[in-house]
Amino acid sequence: MHSAPAPRQWRDILLTALAPAIWGSTYIVTSEILPPDRPFTAALIRTLPAGLLLLMFTRRMPAGQDWWRVLVLGALNIGVFQALLFVAAYRLPGGLAAVLGAIQPLLVMVLAWAVDHRAPAQTTLWSAVAGVAGMAILLLSPQTTFEPIGVAAALIGAACMATGVWLTRRWKIDLPVLPLTGWQLLMGGAMLAPVAWLVDAPLPTLSLSQWAAYAYLCLAGALLAYALWFRGVARLPIVAVASLGLLSPLSAVLLGWVLLSQSITGTALVGLVIVLVSVFAVQWTTTRGR
Repeated sequence: MHSAPAPRQWRDILLTALAPAIWGSTYIVTSEILPPDRPFTAALIRTLPAGLLLLMFTRRMPAGQDWWRVLVLGALNIGVFQALLFVAAYRLPGGLAAVLGAIQPLLVMVLAWAVDHRAPAQTTLWSAVAGVAGMAILLLSPQTTFEPIGVAAALIGAACMATGVWLTRRWKIDLPVLPLTGWQLLMGGAMLAPVAWLVDAPLPTLSLSQWAAYAYLCLAGALLAYALWFRGVARLPIVAVASLGLLSPLSAVLLGWVLLSQSITGTALVGLVIVLVSVFAVQWTTTRGR
């Protein structure tokens, strides 16, 4: 008989859940505060300084055979994902951009099934499907505007992040969480630098609120959030971690409701409850008895 998740597991779940909750704020910060139409610059400022800070603190290097793996993870989890995240954030309403990324747990399950031959439990699978459906109920309406580039960026970004999360757990690179996070942020940020320089317009003179927004995205949205996320990847079942990604669009919606007076009524409330129940169900079914 399976036992309930232990208190320490719930602590790991709650700490990991902070990462997507913080990432959900990216959309409102980008659309309301940052200078317009500079997605790659925003991704660069978010990631590269955070990586440098972590590596200055940890001073650990990957083993010889792990360098190429860290490079691949840096591209998937940071470089490509962050670039596409900000493209979607600039082009789509925050909630819609986030909900398109909510397919991540299903993609992780597909990878685990197709490559690792680990079929998810039916309860876990249907809980994840219910979570994505709940986000659709919460956000999608006849008035929702789909901008093709933004939609494509959100979907491809979700696929990159799902693959990166799966590979992070599969490869088990011999580095503690903080230097592993730092190297990925550094490498991903380095990939973004030439793109930002070639594509984006130069930054204008920044206001105090814009400086604060960039600092928040770097310190909280990258350094803290990614450290908590990769800590969770190392400690929790991979599907449990991926399902917590549903909290990102939920956070985006709640911030829009609190700060921008965007309404949550009727069927939207039903969708919100479905998402919360599905996240809890996946955590319960994948971590019990571990």
